[in-house]
Amino acid sequence: MRRNFFLLLLMMMSPFGCAGRSDAYQYFVNPEQITKQQLSVVGAGDSIEVRVYQESELTGVFRVDWTGKIEYPLLGQIEVSGKNTDEIATVIRNKLQDGYVKSPQVSVLMKELNSKKIFVLGQVSKPGAIPYEDNMSIVNAIGLAGGLTTSAAPNRAKITRVVNNKERKVTVRLNDIGKGEEKNLTLYPGDIIYIPESLF
Repeated sequence: MRRNFFLLLLMMMSPFGCAGRSDAYQYFVNPEQITKQQLSVVGAGDSIEVRVYQESELTGVFRVDWTGKIEYPLLGQIEVSGKNTDEIATVIRNKLQDGYVKSPQVSVLMKELNSKKIFVLGQVSKPGAIPYEDNMSIVNAIGLAGGLTTSAAPNRAKITRVVNNKERKVTVRLNDIGKGEEKNLTLYPGDIIYIPESLF
């Protein structure tokens, strides 16, 4: 009886046990503070596609240089780093209608997210940073990192995420994901995946 009491106490104290793990895992399944606008923020190295209705010479794909700017027809260099795609469209629209195009209809799409990375560390074949892709899952990321090593402990994988300066961590059971018993989590830019070494 006493032994069972201490086992229960340890489970309650564990950050990933019982309700604590459930709450943490629920956050990673449905991260309430990550918005579509945050995911579309542009940085150096990214590529964006600018479309201007019925203006083919002003439509194209533009890479953001190391200073955070693109070189755009008629307008020259435009600062885009730190802005989301809607904000960039507004900037270009305002500049074009100032003496270039009457009532331009501008849309901006994210083309390549080279500034955003996922970090896969620990027991994988190619640890390090990989480019973030829309709707990337933890299984996708580990595959891009060359897969698990023979020394990996797949059911003790951890994800660390920082949102609004708050760090969150959760343990993920990769074997259980493979069996369909646990959700294949969607990743977000800046996530850190750590695969520990097996104890046996």
